[in-house]
Amino acid sequence: MAQATVIAIMIAIVGFPILMTPVIMYSCRFSEKLRNTLSIITSAIVFVLTLLLYPFVIDGGEIQFTLFEVLPNLEISLRLDILSFCLAVLASFIWFLCTVYSLDYMAKEHACGRYYPVLIFTLGSCQGIFFAGDLFSLFVFFELMSLIAYILVIHEETEEALKAGYKYLVMTIIGGLALFFGMIIIFELGGTVSLGVGVIIEESSALAFLAFICFLIGFGMKAGMFPLHVWLPDAHPVAPSPASALLSGIMLKTGAYGLIRVIFHVFSPELMKSSGWDLVLSVLAVITILLGSAVALTQTDIKRRLAYSSISQLGYVLLGLSILNSNAVIGAVFHIFSHAFMKSVLFLAAGAIIWNTGKRQIADLKGIGREMPVTMGCFSVAALAMIGIPPLNGFLSKWTLALGALDANMAIYVLVLLISSLLNALYYLPIIIPAFFELPDGNNHDHQEDHAHQELQFNIREATPAMLSVMIILALCTFIFGLTPNNVAFTLSRLTSEFLLMGGF
Repeated sequence: MAQATVIAIMIAIVGFPILMTPVIMYSCRFSEKLRNTLSIITSAIVFVLTLLLYPFVIDGGEIQFTLFEVLPNLEISLRLDILSFCLAVLASFIWFLCTVYSLDYMAKEHACGRYYPVLIFTLGSCQGIFFAGDLFSLFVFFELMSLIAYILVIHEETEEALKAGYKYLVMTIIGGLALFFGMIIIFELGGTVSLGVGVIIEESSALAFLAFICFLIGFGMKAGMFPLHVWLPDAHPVAPSPASALLSGIMLKTGAYGLIRVIFHVFSPELMKSSGWDLVLSVLAVITILLGSAVALTQTDIKRRLAYSSISQLGYVLLGLSILNSNAVIGAVFHIFSHAFMKSVLFLAAGAIIWNTGKRQIADLKGIGREMPVTMGCFSVAALAMIGIPPLNGFLSKWTLALGALDANMAIYVLVLLISSLLNALYYLPIIIPAFFELPDGNNHDHQEDHAHQELQFNIREATPAMLSVMIILALCTFIFGLTPNNVAFTLSRLTSEFLLMGGF
């Protein structure tokens, strides 16, 4: 593929959804159907355009170019390599499916004329993050995404949503200031913030460590890392469920992506290990994994339980990045794929239940599998994948992370993964088992004969075909990408690990 074609496609992937935002907003004046159709078409085009880059990156192609210069040595630039492709294709795929899901889900909601333009603009911002060619461009797109996503968080406009939005906004501003300060330090020490010049910082110093901490705060906040996770359990439950799926499935990954770029392109694995900075990250990762799972156990609202689970699961990615060997990095990148599929299914299934029944308290979900068997079937598959049951994708990512831990002679991390899997089982199985094998509290009968008869009753009230189709596709992905033969996601994760550990250039 010619470089000019690749450049044109990259610009279109980032720019097209941003340019379509005012078009979609204006189309609301004429027709809701036109607005919805334009949103679907835009997200579909972005996904197809991203897929077109596959032949280029799979052959080892890399490209970086400047769009325009802001100040001397400070520019807006885009970069394509195997890492950016992996995150961009994942984001565009999940985004397209969540947009399809939104059509029926948001039909009952207000302010859809605001929701869809914001959704599409956020897609363009996310793609800009993944294709950013330097820290300044990454910062600009990161702030655009974070600020515009605030509108998704407060969409319901309830008192709870506004409080969660305020907390999210404060944390976003703190994270943005930390990133800006870290970027200034790197520019001062290295004379550049480009991600295409090799490692920028080669020696440890107090200023370099301060920059690392700034990046850890800025990107760690978005990834839900302890102790910066406090916004996440409030923001995810109050957002519309398709937005919750994107917040957890994709937007959390922008923080992990930023840390990957910092570790491998600003600093280096060797510097991280020799200076002991990897220990800082590993301690925070372990606390994030265990704390997220432990607090999830105490949650009675299904979306809050899923939100705390997201905190724990992103800890796996951070753990792999702290170990910094081949298997660990493969496991970290593959878990980005795995978690995106698993958690998107879980949030969308939870949203379908709330949309259909109004129930969100876990105690009220007894027998829900009899009313919504397909929805709860998809939820169960994703939950079992989160626990790490083979041959689902969650098992493969945990297995690879465990191999990386053993390669580093850190068996304690394997124990952390096992404890986390046990905790996952303790907070997911009490949802799944009563959903299929218990009756709603109001339907219990004293007579065994009546009870046996009641057990056979299925009062089917499923979600719409479009919503079910999206959940089924994502649930199937947890199977398809859990099997190792011809596993495209695992292959891309392995190639990304090789790319990063070999210097990334």
